[in-house]
Amino acid sequence: MNSWPVFTLITVTYMAGKVLKPTLRSVAMQDYPGLIRHLIVDGASTDDTPELAERYRLQTEGSDSALPREVTFTSSKDRGIYDAMNKGLQQVDEGYVCFLNAGDELACKSTITELASAARAATEQGRQWPGVVYGKTDIIDADGIRLGERHLQPRPNLTWRNFREGMLICHQAFYARADLARQTAFDLHYRYSADYDWCINVMRLAERVGAPLAFADTTVACFLDAGTTKSHHRASLVERLRIMARQYGWPVAVAQHVKFALGMKR
Repeated sequence: MNSWPVFTLITVTYMAGKVLKPTLRSVAMQDYPGLIRHLIVDGASTDDTPELAERYRLQTEGSDSALPREVTFTSSKDRGIYDAMNKGLQQVDEGYVCFLNAGDELACKSTITELASAARAATEQGRQWPGVVYGKTDIIDADGIRLGERHLQPRPNLTWRNFREGMLICHQAFYARADLARQTAFDLHYRYSADYDWCINVMRLAERVGAPLAFADTTVACFLDAGTTKSHHRASLVERLRIMARQYGWPVAVAQHVKFALGMKR
């Protein structure tokens, strides 16, 4: 990587015309001086999603901005959101990658610059480029109004072991080094919580190769308060229990979910 690594944002869409525009706008407004690649991976939508994405691509390529930008749009049937995410990963070969799905937004115009600065600061300590750069997340509603911070928030000096407490970093604020991400496909056995499993696996791989995790102490993502996981909450909790048991053992998984249940009752 050079001093300004490539950042690839993967936006998975299906019939997303009503929520896609703010996502595209938040990427287009970035002030990052390095290359941003935006991959839009669509699941054969029949609404205006392809039209919006193509218009965005043409406007980006036709822009007279000096900032380097690339937009790629593909559309084909898939086996669900995590299959589409895996398709996106296959197109990433350098820098960092993050999944910013339709309806989600980058927090402000300097978000990618702040993440790159956090990654560069970690390398100044004589180490390799961080395996993951991560930050905080806010929740927004369908009108883009911020509802507050996400309940679980990350902190400095995280490791994969901390995820036994839950998904402390949502995938919209989790930027994985491309070479590590490509080795870690989403497990299609999970329909609702494969991102939790994927983040743990990426962090475990980063530890094995001696790559640190870098914390950008700022809000980097705005997460739309909707989506598949929320609408299938019970099923996602069951999957998370199974993932936690596989990653940390059944005693830890059961104990943590008892804590989660008690916390919800209070």
